Order: sequence, then structure tokens, then C-alpha cells
Amino acid sequence: MDGAGNRLIKPWQVQSAEMVADCRIFQVRKETTLSPRTGQAHEMFVMHHPTWVNIVPLTPDRQVVMVEQWRHGTHTVELETPGGLVDRGETPEACARRELLEETGYTAGSFRALGWVHPNPAIQDNILHYVLATDCRHTAEPTLDHAEDIVVCLVPLDDIPRLIGTGKITHSLVIGAFYWLHLNNRADSHREVTT
Repeated sequence: MDGAGNRLIKPWQVQSAEMVADCRIFQVRKETTLSPRTGQAHEMFVMHHPTWVNIVPLTPDRQVVMVEQWRHGTHTVELETPGGLVDRGETPEACARRELLEETGYTAGSFRALGWVHPNPAIQDNILHYVLATDCRHTAEPTLDHAEDIVVCLVPLDDIPRLIGTGKITHSLVIGAFYWLHLNNRADSHREVTT
């Protein structure tokens, strides 16, 4: 794709890289990179995260299984869909199954990939997978880890646009989950019309 003035952006070359901080769920890497436009070297910092999964869990009556939890970055309680870190060797769908049960106590009849995003390519190097979980039913109590404090709630799927519009849901990755659900629903509707 052409940029402004039809100048194509070229990759920056990494001259050196070193890990400068290990923050438990992510590491910070300092890279010395060479600008292809100016030839000058710059220090850049990249957060290395594992792959993430975000789940859109739907009950048979079109309720979204959501969680409220404290977020330390904003110092606010956020309404979110469940999710977590993919373990080494684990598929996104397997992670979705595990995280859904651990955070909410719900199990699903089926799981389906919706799509993926780079959460913040300016400073992060990871991928977030969105997974749809359908026919969700409460089967157990949540099993939270020592740093989690979560309240599970059911929200009608039809209420989600209003909750985003009024600022009740502000987490960009959660909003992205509902966008991917919308895209998949449109594609499913188109397939039904054309077959």
C-alpha cells in the first residue's frame, strides 16, 4: 500500500536487542534500530507478551457471560469478556475453554475462531485471538488465581452496543471482540442468503 506521497515504508533493521525488564506476564526488550529513511540509529522499547485469547461466551438465550474486575492501569472496575494467556503448546480454542471455566465457571457446547488482532503494534509484539463460545452453561464455581478478583454477570447481547456507546464498556480489546462477532454474523448471514 502506498503511503503519503506514494512513498513506501521500508522495514527498520534491528542492530541489537537486549531484555531489560522481566515483569512476570511480559518482558521489556530494548532494540537499537536503524531508520531506513534517515539512516540514524534509535533506541526502541518493545513489550514481549505471550499470545492472548479473548472469549465471547453466549448462553442459549443470547446472554453474554461477562466479568467485572479491577484494572490497575486505569484504577477502574471494567466490564469485560473473559480471556487470558495462551500456555505453551496450547491452541487458542483450548485456552478459551480453560479460561472460560476458570474465570466464570461456565462451559460451552462449541468454540469457533472469530479472528485476531495485534493489541498494540506500536509497543507490543503479540497476537490476540478472539474465540466465540456458544451454548454456555454454568457448571462450576470459578477458580481464580491469587491476583484475580472477578464478579461474573450476564449481559443481553442486544445491550452491548449501548454499553459501548455510553462508556460502560471501554476496554478496546473487548470492543474488538464484539466487532469480530459482528463481522462473523454478517458473513454467516451472507452465506445463508447466497446458498
